[in-house]
Amino acid sequence: MANGVPSGESRDPIGFAVAGLRKLSQSPALDRLGVRKQTEQVVFTVTRSGFKTIAATSRAFKKKGKKGAPGVRVPNAIPKGVFDLTPSEDEQMLVDVVTDFATEVVRPAAAEADEACAAPEELLKSSLEIGLPILGVPEALGGISETRSAVAGTLVAEALAKGDLGLTVAALAPGSVATALGLWGTDEQQQTYLPAFTEGNVPAAAFALNEDRVLFDVLSPATTATRTADGFVLNGAKSLVARGAEAELFVVGASLEGKPVLFLVESSTPGLTIESEPAMGVRAASLTKLSLSEVKVPAEAVLGETDGSTYREAVRLSRLAWCALSIGVGQAVLDYVTPYVKEREAFGEPIAHRQSVAFMVANIAIELQAMRLVTYKAASRVAQGIDATREIALARKLCADKGMQIGLDGVQLLGGHGFVKEHPVERWYRDLRAIGIMEGTVLV
Repeated sequence: MANGVPSGESRDPIGFAVAGLRKLSQSPALDRLGVRKQTEQVVFTVTRSGFKTIAATSRAFKKKGKKGAPGVRVPNAIPKGVFDLTPSEDEQMLVDVVTDFATEVVRPAAAEADEACAAPEELLKSSLEIGLPILGVPEALGGISETRSAVAGTLVAEALAKGDLGLTVAALAPGSVATALGLWGTDEQQQTYLPAFTEGNVPAAAFALNEDRVLFDVLSPATTATRTADGFVLNGAKSLVARGAEAELFVVGASLEGKPVLFLVESSTPGLTIESEPAMGVRAASLTKLSLSEVKVPAEAVLGETDGSTYREAVRLSRLAWCALSIGVGQAVLDYVTPYVKEREAFGEPIAHRQSVAFMVANIAIELQAMRLVTYKAASRVAQGIDATREIALARKLCADKGMQIGLDGVQLLGGHGFVKEHPVERWYRDLRAIGIMEGTVLV
């Protein structure tokens, strides 16, 4: 039994989703999360007072596989031949499972997690049971991807974000690292690290591209990598790293000879320091600052190509994921304000009867559909192996601008109620401001 699926059972998406849902329905987390005080985090809890510590010691990742040999890659999705963004039966089944999880587990836990700047341990364990860490891992390596799963990843990120953005980022962060290993890892890297993600004892892992600099350009990282006789030395600092205090494996972006490159860094590597970095939004993801001082990694720590192409693709796929997250949160706003304006009365009638209110709600729905269409199209092109640079850029611009506007309009529609924590709209507004700011962290 691993991740809710019997070892003798095929890891097809439908079978995995059904098994995950069955496992989830039996989980006591459904009864406990959101109805009792969140268990105090004893070790490395990101609180408002903050902390600074040496990075957690990771498990011993024993080197396996053939050094320098190419890793397993999933084939691209087969084009349908028509413009159809309807999810497949497999994808819809997976989305249904995640939607139930977001509604019954994530949403009830969101307020306390935001306040504590930490995701409940039970929630994170439950997220493993529905297969989030191995969604982008090739089936041959123990995952569930028979073809490129960018569309499925996009749909799952959107569905999960309807519950809460911070908890979604916390749950998806390890799977993003696993997806990166599936996309660009060598045979040695895949055989060394992916078994930990697919065999049930999933490590916390983090994708670190943001930097603590004004006007930071993600494509020109200030963190540097210098070649040595037997590898590289990394120096710099990464900002807004999800669950950095507990992460056992990092994917760090650094500049190598003028080119942006990704490096795999185990948390036990000397020279790593973690510091809490609570932010305005996405607080439940336990955001941290990762400092690297003379961090030595071997030559085989490079993930993908050293010409900058892998790094740029990672940025694009991360931005696509953030677009999906913005749609999910935006949909949560729309679903919340629509009944509110119909029930809230002023001057003897529902405020929805006011034209200005009705138009504002309609605009949210219109912008959401536009965001969804552009994002799905970009994900479809990625899945088919077609260049989606233009589509992802359009989606990011639209989702960053309109997502923030949706958050603002949601607060406005609730009036004074939109300003208080009794209603979740103020949290969604804070979270949506991260869409155009955060880079990396999540990946599809």
